[in-house]
Amino acid sequence: MSTRQLVRESRPSKAGVGRGTAAGPGLPGAEAAATTTPSAPAEPADEPPTALEQREPSGPAEQPSAGPEPAPPPVAPLELGPVRPVGLTPVPAVPAKPTWAPAVPAPVSAPAPAVAFEPLFRQAPALNWVGPDDRWSRAWGVQAAVEAPAALEPVGAAEAGAAEPPGAEDLVLVRACLAAVAPDADRAMAHFHALVFLRHPELRAMFPAAMDEQRTRLFQALRLCASRAGDPEELRAYLGPLGRRHRKYGALTRHYASAADCLVAALARYGGSGWDGRTEAAWRRLLALVSRLMVEGAEEEARSAPPWWQAEVVEHRQATRDVAVLTLRPDQAYPFRAGQWAAVETPWWPRVWRPYSFGSAPRPDGLLTLHVKAVQAGWVSNALVHRARPGDVLRLGAAEGAMTVDHAAGEDLLCVGGGTGIGPVAALVEEVAERGAAGRRVEVFYGARRAAELYRLEELRELASRHSWLTVRPVVSEAAGAPAGALLGDLPDAVARYAPWHGFAAYLSGPAAMVRAGAAVLRRCGVPEGSVRHDLAARD
Repeated sequence: MSTRQLVRESRPSKAGVGRGTAAGPGLPGAEAAATTTPSAPAEPADEPPTALEQREPSGPAEQPSAGPEPAPPPVAPLELGPVRPVGLTPVPAVPAKPTWAPAVPAPVSAPAPAVAFEPLFRQAPALNWVGPDDRWSRAWGVQAAVEAPAALEPVGAAEAGAAEPPGAEDLVLVRACLAAVAPDADRAMAHFHALVFLRHPELRAMFPAAMDEQRTRLFQALRLCASRAGDPEELRAYLGPLGRRHRKYGALTRHYASAADCLVAALARYGGSGWDGRTEAAWRRLLALVSRLMVEGAEEEARSAPPWWQAEVVEHRQATRDVAVLTLRPDQAYPFRAGQWAAVETPWWPRVWRPYSFGSAPRPDGLLTLHVKAVQAGWVSNALVHRARPGDVLRLGAAEGAMTVDHAAGEDLLCVGGGTGIGPVAALVEEVAERGAAGRRVEVFYGARRAAELYRLEELRELASRHSWLTVRPVVSEAAGAPAGALLGDLPDAVARYAPWHGFAAYLSGPAAMVRAGAAVLRRCGVPEGSVRHDLAARD
C-alpha cells in the first residue's frame, strides 16, 4: 500500500469527528497553551483539558464547551456486556460472565499494599475494560508502591543528559519548518499518525477512535514547544503537567522515541524544499528535549500517585432533565482542592476523557461529587447523565486546576456560577465555611435560564442563613416562575449592577461564553485581571 493510500485510509470520516484526549507532541492528543487565569472547569461538552488533552465540559453553568459535539463515529465501542439504553429499565452494570478475563497483576517481590475497596473489584471483573493487556488496570491499585516507577521505564541520568539541547539556530530552522508545513498541517499530522499506527500498532489503543481533533491539537503543541523552547523553565512548566497527563493513556518512556521518529518522517515529507540534514538535526534535538521534560514530569508524579483512580458510582441523582449529580467512591485516597477538576473516562467510551469540576469540597468520608450536564452529541456527558447507575465504575485522572482559594490572603470573594458551574462555586463556599471566613465577604451569583434549573439554590440559601458573611443572589433569564429575590437578565450583567468590585478575588465557572463575558465585565468593574480565576485555558 502506498504512503498516500495509507494516509487517506487512516483519516476518519468527518461524520465521526469527536473531541480527542489531549496529550503531548507525538502522543495521544496535543494540548494547547493555557493563557487565562484558571478557574474551575464547568461541565464540559465532550472534550479534553488544555489543548493537548481530550475531555468534556464539566463545572459551572452549562458545561463550558467550544461548540456542539460532533456525532460519535460509526464504530462500536468495546464490548462490555449489557448496556442500558436511555429511558429503559436498567440492567446490572457488570455482566455475570465478563467478555474477557480481568488483567492479572504480575508477581512482585515486595508485599502489596492494602486496598480498601478490593471486594468491589473482585465482584466486578469488567473493571479492566481495556482488556487483559491493560498494564495500568487494577494492577496499579494493588502494586502502586512497587510497580509504578519500574513500569514507567525512566530515562537514566546519563541517557537523559546525552542529547544536546536545541540552540538558537535550531529554533530558527524548526519555526521555519512549521511555517512551511502549516498550509498542509492536517495532512502532515494525519501522515504522522498513520506512520505511528503502521510501525507501532500497539500504540493505536492509546488513541480515541476519532482523530480529527488530535491532529489539530498536536500541531498546536508543536508550535507552542517551538515558541517556548528558548526558555527552558517556561517549556518545563508546560510539558511537565502534560507528561503527567499522558500517564493515564499508558504512555511509557520508549513511546516518545518511537513517536519522534515518525514525526520527523512526517515533517520531512511536508517540510518543502527547506528540509535538509540541518533541519532534521534541529528537530531531533528539540524532540529529545520535549521527551525528556515530559518523562521527568511523569516520573515525579509516579512516585506518589497512580496514572488514574477507579471510582464507583454510589449515587446518581437526576437534578434536572439534563443534569445529574454523581457521588463517587474512589478505590484509594484521592487528593484535591475545592475548585479543581479531573478528567473522567467511562466504560462506554474507552480512551475518551472529559474534564469535570468537583461539586463539593473534600469530605471526611472520601466521597467525590460531580455535576454533569448532558450536551448535544456529548458522548461522555450523555453516558454519565442518562446511562450511569450506582455500581458502575469510572476512571479519574489526577485533580488539576488553579481556581482555588488562598485562605491566607483573606480577600473578599466574588463567585459566579452558571448552570452546572455552580458545582465548583458551591465547593469553594463549603471550603471557606470549613476553614473559617476570617472576616471576608463571599458574594455568590447563581445563574440559569429558568428557575427550575437552579437546583442548588435552596441548599445555598440554607448555608447563607447560617453564615452572615455569605450572600446568595439567583439570576434567571426568563421571568416566569422566578424565585423570590431573583435578578432578571444575563448573569454577567447582573453582576455588573453591583459594581464596583474593588478588592475582590473573582471565581467564574459555567459555559465558556458566559465565563469569557463575565471576565470582561469584571475587569471593567474594578477586578484586576490577575484576580479573575477560571479554567477555560485548561479546557479549550
